[in-house]
Amino acid sequence: MSEPSDTLNDGPGDSRGDAIVEVDGLWKTFGAVSAVEDLSFAVRRGQVYGLLGPNGAGKTTTLRVLMGLERPTRGTTRLFGTRVTPGCRELVRVGAMVEQAAFVPHLSGLRNLRLWWEAGGKRMRDADLDGALAIAGLGNAIDRKVNTHSQGMKQRLGFARLLLGRPELLVLDEPTNGLDPGEIREIRELIARLSAQGATVLLSSHHLSEVEQVCSHALVMNHGRLVADGTVTELIGSTGSVYIEVDDRERARAVLQGLKIVERVQSQGDGLVVELRDGRRSEVAAALVGAGLQLETIMATQRLEDAFLELLAAGDGQPPARVAQAAS
Repeated sequence: MSEPSDTLNDGPGDSRGDAIVEVDGLWKTFGAVSAVEDLSFAVRRGQVYGLLGPNGAGKTTTLRVLMGLERPTRGTTRLFGTRVTPGCRELVRVGAMVEQAAFVPHLSGLRNLRLWWEAGGKRMRDADLDGALAIAGLGNAIDRKVNTHSQGMKQRLGFARLLLGRPELLVLDEPTNGLDPGEIREIRELIARLSAQGATVLLSSHHLSEVEQVCSHALVMNHGRLVADGTVTELIGSTGSVYIEVDDRERARAVLQGLKIVERVQSQGDGLVVELRDGRRSEVAAALVGAGLQLETIMATQRLEDAFLELLAAGDGQPPARVAQAAS
């Protein structure tokens, strides 16, 4: 593999519509080690987009480059259509938690928020303090010293700090790392509240249940490269098997057994379990409807954890494959 150039190239424009995060052909090397290789993806307004992969997959490096904390070796990153450079003006529209949130321990949570905001030369009356505290859900704990807070409360205080400036995009690196199950659930619910209010969120995680429950879209990375991307539903249904119920089970079996993407068809209850060799649920549905069958139920029989492991195994040493372009 040839060493990528140190030159940053803008490259031709693309047609990613309302994408507010664009990563195009990103490479990041540290000496002879490639942390990210030829990575491209886009996040559109209103999506909760997860970067999913094992430790060392390149997730944190990707976010650091996106936030201008690392210089890309090759390729570009853009926020709101503007190429990212250190101190890029568009970064003020982003609330980022790429490093663990740090606070002055002997001061209250509220005092920490005020000091952080005013340290940037801004007036407290311009901060969305009430909105940030409402979403973070800290209650009376905001008036307690931070050294009395649990790790989960500190993480929620970190969210409150991000939200003071009404960011249009939140970038979160492993937001539940080091938390216990109850605290993970609290952060997951917090992200869900943000999503319900229309926030755009880009987060990295190796917690599969977290991504499955809070993300609308996900990208799977391994060894710095893209393995698959698409909606979470598509990723779950892109491998393994699906369960279907139709108005004529035996005719459906005959149709499915004639498809190249189908490995095996078995009866289960009132329906059929279709094991896929290489294909998506949408292709199964299209074949059945095209044959004049009435499709009553189609659902994945596996969860994201199964799909994740299968995608990693299938993608090792293989060219990157997109499950689907992220849809608005």
